Parts: sequence; structure tokens; C-alpha cells
Amino acid sequence: MCRALILAPPLLWLALFVAAPLAILGAIALSEPAAGIPPFASPLAWDGGWPRWQGTLASLAALVEDPLYAEAALRALRVAAVTGALCLAIAYPMALCIARARPERRPLLLLLVLLPFWTGFLLRMSAWIGLLRDEGWINGVLQGLGLTQAPLPLLYSEAALMLGMVHSYLPFAVLPLFATLSRLDPALEEAAAALGARPAMAFWTVTLPLSLPGAAAGFLLAFIPAAGEFVIPELLGPPEAQLIGRVLWAEFFQNRDWPLAAALALALLAVLVLPILLFQRLEVRR
Repeated sequence: MCRALILAPPLLWLALFVAAPLAILGAIALSEPAAGIPPFASPLAWDGGWPRWQGTLASLAALVEDPLYAEAALRALRVAAVTGALCLAIAYPMALCIARARPERRPLLLLLVLLPFWTGFLLRMSAWIGLLRDEGWINGVLQGLGLTQAPLPLLYSEAALMLGMVHSYLPFAVLPLFATLSRLDPALEEAAAALGARPAMAFWTVTLPLSLPGAAAGFLLAFIPAAGEFVIPELLGPPEAQLIGRVLWAEFFQNRDWPLAAALALALLAVLVLPILLFQRLEVRR
């Protein structure tokens, strides 16, 4: 009885804010577009007090038949993978320095990592637009130094897209890495040094393998939201960067095809669940 009372609040929370929205999203994906508010017909009709199925799988079939959605999904996964890898490469030395800093300095260093969150997301992206545009500071400095005659096309490019992605999701990779590295026993590296290992060898054979769970968690925390991002590609990316987030937004708000947008959201969710399940499986084996 006591166990049921303890589990009831989190189970109720999951039912209300996870299971119920997924069920609603699935119902919308199985419905047909229709004129009205909301712009879809319910997949169930009541005939004499009994429910009658009138849904369709057309939206799910469209995801397979139209190559636009597969290409947008693959492009989004590629951008998310590169974002996660870059965040991990930058976050690891940052987290290692914070973990090996004096205990009284760690709160300040962590505060600096979280400082970008004190500013609104759109304001940060607007700042990058001001820096990267043709009349921005970066092109102004380059032209002032004589390194280029004409302004470089920095804005609305792949480089600007990746810059905005890494800037936004870097703290999500730093924090789990720091949590893992700060729990490592320094005596392990000291023992490796006592056995004749140089600092680089001690890092590769002791610190790095023990920090892999934190590295995997940091990669996933950057990869998962980056895969569905649509604001950064819209503001900084090139026009041809049709990621799945931008396609989903267009289907929902521009085309008003809610069933197809719901099917896209479910497909993206199913793809993103796979790396999480793989990570959990590797953790259980470990």
C-alpha cells in the first residue's frame, strides 16, 4: 500500500503530461484534414452510442511516399550529430578544468557556463544576426584589417547554423560531464602515475573511460533537442536547410495540415527514443 502511494504521484504526472499528449497526438495523426477549428476530423464517430472508426493512415503513408520528409529528417539528424560532437569536443576540456579547479572556484565557473541562460533565447540569436550580417562587427573587423575587400557571406550559412546550435546547447553537454568528472577519485590517476604512466596515458586509460557515461549523456542532451530545432535554422541557417523542425512547423502553421504535422512529430519522437534506449541498455550492461 505504501509503495502504491509513493508511486501514484509520478505515475499520475506521467499519465497527464506524457501519455495523454501522446495519445492526443496519435489521434490527430490518424484523422483527416478538414476545414474548421481545429482543422481535422475526429478518427472516431459515435453511431447510436457506439464508437465507429473513421480514421485514416494517409498521413503516416505520406511520410513514406514523399521523399521530402525523409530528406529533412536525415538532414536534421546529421546537423544534430555534428552539433552533439562539437559540443562534446568543446565541453570536455571545460568540464575537466572546472572539475579540477579549487572547490571554492567551481560555483563561479559553473555560473559562467549557465550565464547565457540569463538572456532570452531570441535575443541571443538576434545578437548573432547582428554579428554575422554583412554590415556586422565580424565583417567590419575583417575589412578594417584588410583581410577581405567585400563582406563575407557569414549569415544564412551552414557555419552560422552550426555556430548558433553549438552556442545554444553547449551548457547541456558541460553539466553532465562535470558531474561525472567531479566524482572521479584523483587517486586513480595518481596510481597510474605511480605505475609509470605519463599524464596523457593516465588520462586515456583512466579518466576518459570512466567519464564515458557523462560524455554519452552530454552528447544526447545536445543531440535530442538539436534534432527538432526550428528557430535557429530559421534565423541563421541557409534557405535550403529544410530540417524536420522547419518542415513540421510549416505543415502545422502554414499548410494547416495538423494530421501530417502530428505524424511527423510522432516519427521524430520514435527516432529520438532509439538512442536513449541504446544508452540505457549500455548503462545496464556496464
